[in-house]
Amino acid sequence: MKHSISIKQLVEKDAEKLLLLEERNRDFFQLYTPLRLDSFYTLEGQLERIHSFMKEAEEDTGYHYGIFKSETGTLLGTLGFTSVVRGPLQSCWIGYSLDREQNGKGYTTEAVNQAVNIAFQELKLHRIEAGVMPHHGASMKVLQKAGFHKEGIARQSVKINGKWEDHQTLAILNPEDS
Repeated sequence: MKHSISIKQLVEKDAEKLLLLEERNRDFFQLYTPLRLDSFYTLEGQLERIHSFMKEAEEDTGYHYGIFKSETGTLLGTLGFTSVVRGPLQSCWIGYSLDREQNGKGYTTEAVNQAVNIAFQELKLHRIEAGVMPHHGASMKVLQKAGFHKEGIARQSVKINGKWEDHQTLAILNPEDS
C-alpha cells in the first residue's frame, strides 16, 4: 500500500520540526534508543545532529532522512543508513523511528521501501542490515514486508535505554548485484 510520504535528507531548516518530533515522542523513542542527554532535546542539539548527518553524507559513511507527509510537509519520523562500508562489503545498517501517533498506518513500511531503493539504485550498496529487539514485532513486520529476511540473534548487542538488549538481525540484498 502506497502512502503519500516522501523521504528526504535532513537539513538545517528541519531542526525545529525534528526537535518537536523528538520532544513529543521522548518517552516512546527512549524504549528503542540509547540513553540521550538533555542537550539532545534542544534546538542546538538537533542542529548539531543535522550537521553530523550532513558530514556523514559528505564522507559517504551515513545518510539520514526525514519521513515527511507529502501534502503537509509534516515530519512524521526519521530513517537513517549508518556504518556505510564500501569496498568488498558495500553495506550499511538501517534504523528508523516514527511518531507514536502515526504507527500502524503503513508510513514506515513505505519509507523503508523508498530507502531501500535509494540504497540500491543511487548509493549502489549490496546489502542492508537491520537489528530489532525480538519483542518488537511491529518493526520486524515492517522490515519483512520490505523484503528483509531474518538471519540470527545478536546477543546483548546494543545498549538500549540503559540495558544491553539482544537484537534479531535481518538483511536484504540488492537483487541487481548478485
